[in-house]
Amino acid sequence: MTPLTAAETYLQDFHQRQVGVTSAAFSHLPASSRARGWASSYDVLTSLIPTADTPLSVLDLACGDGHLLSLLAARRQPRLQLLGADMSETELAAARAALPASVRLLLGRAQALDLPSASVDYLVSHMALMLMDDIEQVVREMRRVLRPAGQFAAIVGRTFLLGEVNDVFMRVFKPIASDALPSMRFGDRRAGSEAGWRELLDTGFADVAFDDIDVPWTPTPGELWTALLDTYDIDRLDDGARRRLRSALMEAMAPLQDGDGKIATGWGLRLVRARAA
Repeated sequence: MTPLTAAETYLQDFHQRQVGVTSAAFSHLPASSRARGWASSYDVLTSLIPTADTPLSVLDLACGDGHLLSLLAARRQPRLQLLGADMSETELAAARAALPASVRLLLGRAQALDLPSASVDYLVSHMALMLMDDIEQVVREMRRVLRPAGQFAAIVGRTFLLGEVNDVFMRVFKPIASDALPSMRFGDRRAGSEAGWRELLDTGFADVAFDDIDVPWTPTPGELWTALLDTYDIDRLDDGARRRLRSALMEAMAPLQDGDGKIATGWGLRLVRARAA
């Protein structure tokens, strides 16, 4: 396995400490676009996989603890071949414990997939691609393993929090981060915009399309803070900086609470789709 970058080393350590954190955050919250709704952001991706009983292979890139694969396995389509790839041995161990033995799981980086060329019909990924180093090589590998006309679909980040809470959070977080957050770059800036994704997918893909996906949530400030502790930047703060951030954030969010003490927010995601040309 190729040596990990500094960001990959951190992400591997984080997911060893916080196994299944992504599915815990997103699997129980409904998701919606302007046109329709889904049970979760994972279901956005599974809804794109045909249910017909025809031979079909699906790769979940950066599959984590296997939640998306478990949704597909529950369909019991005999001719559906499921594969998952992840660089975290700990997440893959959790996936192996939860998934049928027929699901093939691969340890490795997305930049060098241990799969034959033109062997995958659908390649999906949930909340991972925007974090990956050398995204151009990742895209080349995605195209390599997809069959001609194979489909690519990914959920990636669009905005951190929904609504006014995002502005409040950024106003409080940035001064603390500038002083206390160790420098580390996650992913490629192009993975954060539609224009960037069009550039990345320009060679080898066609029919690039996007949908804004909202995951609304109405937590109490305390519930939101607990969720924020499982995000990468806040995880990397030292204890003192986290205490300062919590105190400032609780004060700043107080005016946003409704009569039940909750705040209207959630997570802003983007669905990226394309066809292998």
